[in-house]
Amino acid sequence: MRLKYIYKILLLVFIANGYGQELNLPVFTQYLADNNFVVSPTYAGIGDNLKIRANGLTQWVGIKGAPDNQSIYGDIRIADRTGLGLSFYNDRNGNTIQTGGKISFAHHLVLDYYSKMYLSFGISYNINNFRIDINNFNTTYENPIIDPFITDDRRTSNNNFDVGALFRYKGAFFSFNANNILDKKLDKTIRVSEPNLLLNYQIYSGYTFRGPKKSGLEFEPSIYYQMFSSDKRSSTDVNFKFRKYNRNDDYFWAGISYRFLNDQFFKPLNVGPMVGFQKSIFYFGYAYQITTNELSAYNSGTHVVTIGLNFLQGISNCPCTQSAVRK
Repeated sequence: MRLKYIYKILLLVFIANGYGQELNLPVFTQYLADNNFVVSPTYAGIGDNLKIRANGLTQWVGIKGAPDNQSIYGDIRIADRTGLGLSFYNDRNGNTIQTGGKISFAHHLVLDYYSKMYLSFGISYNINNFRIDINNFNTTYENPIIDPFITDDRRTSNNNFDVGALFRYKGAFFSFNANNILDKKLDKTIRVSEPNLLLNYQIYSGYTFRGPKKSGLEFEPSIYYQMFSSDKRSSTDVNFKFRKYNRNDDYFWAGISYRFLNDQFFKPLNVGPMVGFQKSIFYFGYAYQITTNELSAYNSGTHVVTIGLNFLQGISNCPCTQSAVRK
């Protein structure tokens, strides 16, 4: 009976993930790998380099057909107050596959020069391609024949936009984003129920504290909130990380993240540590998240690896796009 119960849990989990896959790409802790551009187009162009980050995410290692994601992000300043970003991704969840990309534009303003108060606006154009891989469909004892209605991969494409705003004041930051602001056009010839409301909201906020002078230390608590308009479900990440710089501005960092549904604070979806470093132009980060629900006995958690490069260093003439200067 227990084995049958576990199978039911797995089935419900994969159905839920397959249904929600088009709503948004999985965001775990990639944005904490010094790549805020993952969660908001408003961060495009903030910094002194062309920043490139490649992420590999494997969820619920040990469970066959579990979600797997690869993505690459890059952003650069193209003028003192303007940034441009690109991202591409491949996401597989069982027999559902999603690929696509985004092109993002951001503009940054100085609200007050002396108090370091800045405001940024961003927009992204998204294209998503979604399909069902029927090559892996197999017959079972209960279903000895594959549904004759399934004759191809049921490919669909969706074009959409994200918009966002970012407010920064000294070490504090607060970003708000509305993702997939247009309703999806449904294919009425397909009998499978699909969500047409893809809109979801995201808030990312935190504060960077400087350590004692000449210590090279930074401490950064933050939260990441996401809510889907289709069914009002929402989740929150509570994060903490620190960085330790050397004289060459190379650094290592470590942190921890705690994710929960907002009506189940004491029942976390996952929790786990993160570590990473930057040496010259090379960046590396690793995050591990422990699954805390009924599936914990059947997988070894979720693993996220980030590799990055920082090219073309050049300090902007506007402080609104300069990297934060440590005091």
